[in-house]
Amino acid sequence: MQDRPEIVHENFLKRVAAGDLPDPGFADLAASGLTPEQAVEIFESQLMSRHLDFVSRKLQARGEGFYTIGSSGHEGNAAIAAAFRLDDMAFLHYRDAAFFIQRSKQLPGFTPLWDMLLSFTTAAEDPISGGRHKVLGSKELFIPPQTSTIASHPPKAVGAAYSIGLNRRLKNEGVLPDDAVILCSFGDASVNHSTAQGAFNTAGWTSYQNVPLPIVFICEDNGIGISTATPGGWIAASMKDRPGIKYFSCDGLNIFDTYRAAREVENYVRKTRKPAFLHMNCVRLFGHAGADAQHVYLTPECIEETESHDPLLYSARLLIDNGVLTAQQVLDLYNTMGERVARVAEEAIKRPKMKTAAEVMASIIPPKKEIAPPATTQADRENIFGDDIAAMKAPQTMAKLLSWALADAMLDNPNVVCAGEDIGPKGGVYAVTQKLWQRFGSHRVINTLLDEQSILGLAIGLAHNNIVAIPEIQFLAYLHNAEDQVRGEAATLSFFSSGKYTNPMVIRIAGLGYQRGFGGHFHNDNSIAVLRDIPGVIIACPSNGADAVEMLRECMRLAREEQRVVVFLEPIALYAMRDLFAPKDGLWMSYYEPPANAKPIRLGDIGQYGDGKDLCILTYANGYYLSRQAVKELEEKHGIKLRIVDLRWLAPLSEEKILAAVAPCKNLLIVDECRTTGSLSETLMSMVQEKLSPPPNTRRLAAEDSFIPLGRVATVTMPSKDQIVEAAVELVKAQSKTRKTA
Repeated sequence: MQDRPEIVHENFLKRVAAGDLPDPGFADLAASGLTPEQAVEIFESQLMSRHLDFVSRKLQARGEGFYTIGSSGHEGNAAIAAAFRLDDMAFLHYRDAAFFIQRSKQLPGFTPLWDMLLSFTTAAEDPISGGRHKVLGSKELFIPPQTSTIASHPPKAVGAAYSIGLNRRLKNEGVLPDDAVILCSFGDASVNHSTAQGAFNTAGWTSYQNVPLPIVFICEDNGIGISTATPGGWIAASMKDRPGIKYFSCDGLNIFDTYRAAREVENYVRKTRKPAFLHMNCVRLFGHAGADAQHVYLTPECIEETESHDPLLYSARLLIDNGVLTAQQVLDLYNTMGERVARVAEEAIKRPKMKTAAEVMASIIPPKKEIAPPATTQADRENIFGDDIAAMKAPQTMAKLLSWALADAMLDNPNVVCAGEDIGPKGGVYAVTQKLWQRFGSHRVINTLLDEQSILGLAIGLAHNNIVAIPEIQFLAYLHNAEDQVRGEAATLSFFSSGKYTNPMVIRIAGLGYQRGFGGHFHNDNSIAVLRDIPGVIIACPSNGADAVEMLRECMRLAREEQRVVVFLEPIALYAMRDLFAPKDGLWMSYYEPPANAKPIRLGDIGQYGDGKDLCILTYANGYYLSRQAVKELEEKHGIKLRIVDLRWLAPLSEEKILAAVAPCKNLLIVDECRTTGSLSETLMSMVQEKLSPPPNTRRLAAEDSFIPLGRVATVTMPSKDQIVEAAVELVKAQSKTRKTA
């Protein structure tokens, strides 16, 4: 196979020297709004980007570089960078090296070449990811890091755009100025992704209601997605008439036209605070990435035709025709840049690399942040809660207690907002957010559209501008529409930025099973494996109202002080639970303790009922409730002295505390309401067998590998009180027989 980068390199030298340059069309320097100096500066950014692509392939061939998804053909985005301010936060496409380089010129002393080569070579001194991945990102340049995103970033860009006006309405001090604009770039193939379509829809939906949303979607249209061609005219046809979003276009091969259009877009969005879509046509050189053999799916004629439209040739023509540079000066700049990039690359490969798992994992958990204590007074609480102050004197259900805990959290923290479908005047499906909208208003209790990707994207974006969100996913089953917003965006941000960027939030999810007469598997979902295997994410799961209040407060502390991504999993079946053993016994309700009387449940703290040693039941959520029901029969009828351990925190598991609670017991029954395959019980079984010597006689009781049905059979696939009693008795008897035999 021919070396296409080398061919493109030689073609540039030959064609500039021969004056064989393409017609750029629009070529009026003055009309573009650029000065000669600015035009040269943009060209230099394009040259640096191109030579970085060249050297990245050479480094990879030598085993010294590890990333070859290049920006060649897309270098026109440098002109877009020149049209916007440094503090216009940019969520970038992975082909935006020229944009990154050009933006860095607004910050004196920044060293983009050195920094990017450290990233290419996975050096530990890489200032953004610490050598974990090649990302375009910088705290100083207002560019959150993105990896090889396929449209997973537009939802959070929309959230960041929304945050600007929201901070102004809340009188909250954010990271971004009040007149900032958000930029979000991506490829033409990504436009077809459901996540991008959701972001466009959310932006248009918001703008249609005259809510400020200053965002520029930048589609860098090179006409192909890896090997699949984008139909001609498709991007324009699908985006020109989107309600609430104004469409602009430019020739990305022509930096004059691109800058002119970008300035027009910048002016429109900054003044109107409405979304815009900038469609930039360009080409893709060298295939998708270093390993992509484009000659397999493209003809030689097609490849050569694309290479004839090298944007650097167009820039050279514009600069030469306008008398800004001579052909020789263009060549000198090009060659000098190539020598410089190659020289710096040789230094970058010498820098130290990470060597241990501990080094790699160091940034999964973000750094802590100093937070001022709340200044809430009792008068403030009485004003907010009104008649509910009297109701707090009686025990209440989990749903009511959570509602009050959310209100106290919002009262104590003015930069905290709730967001989700139906959480406003309706108060949510289960009334957990009841009265919050009336108490705090629509700016802090945000009724969103029905799109889980956008709800979570909103929360991530708000965090970029000093707002801590409590997004609600209405049912656990609905999370699967949007789980990549947690996995691919929220959880990776600290990891890929060495802790410089964080997105603290508490994601409330109503879930698990045991609802009667409602839902089936769309509203009862007992699978949490998708959350448990995401590094750095905390999962809290209370079993009763008193715990729910204190655990929610700890979750808020973890988000605000430790900048963590927290999932607060609320068992739907226990929301309205009042009784434990008999109707109207009220034994599953609790009193509400105000923050001043809090009894903190910290991350990793387990709950324990009883101290018997015959049997330990290790469980959580509905399993804890059912196990408590089983206690009476197990103790009184079977004489089993037992303890029940409530995990409370499902990730990370508090191994030390769990093992300490289990160790004194002869027998262990793990009750897990989630499915047998992929459930927490598998991990707990392994933990006990590996870490306790000798381990107790152990059995697990988990749900069937089944979806949850409707009607009278709604709970038959999951553990029940009677099953717990039966399994516990069999386990203890079997152990007793074994001991007697021995």
